[in-house]
Amino acid sequence: MSYAGDVSCKECLSALQQKQTSQLIDVRTMPEWMFVGIPDLSELGKQAHTVDWQQFPSMQINAEFVKAVEAIGGDKDAEIYCLCRSGVRSIAAAQALTAAGFTKAFNVLSGFEGGHNNEGKRGTVSGWKFDGLPWMQR
Repeated sequence: MSYAGDVSCKECLSALQQKQTSQLIDVRTMPEWMFVGIPDLSELGKQAHTVDWQQFPSMQINAEFVKAVEAIGGDKDAEIYCLCRSGVRSIAAAQALTAAGFTKAFNVLSGFEGGHNNEGKRGTVSGWKFDGLPWMQR
């Protein structure tokens, strides 16, 4: 595995609660943040950092992704949790951070909305929102 590993949404929130230096990077796109919502970490005294892995509308990989995460600050040995819609883009983001020297870049399994149900809808079988974790609309 070319990143620190996979964690569930609940494990991610627990780690963010327990470790002051840990960070959550939401790697989805601006339309997703605006219209679907973002994790709300305000009760932890933290925020979900929004840094797109792929840029809307072209969906090209953001060449400045690693630099943007570095600009957030913090130690490259701190735990970084990458979250996307369903846990796929966040793997690539965690891999890129690991290649750039971050030693604990994790993927958040099932992401913010999770996988599809039998009707092809997200948010009904898994994910941050489904797990009842704190989130907000912008």
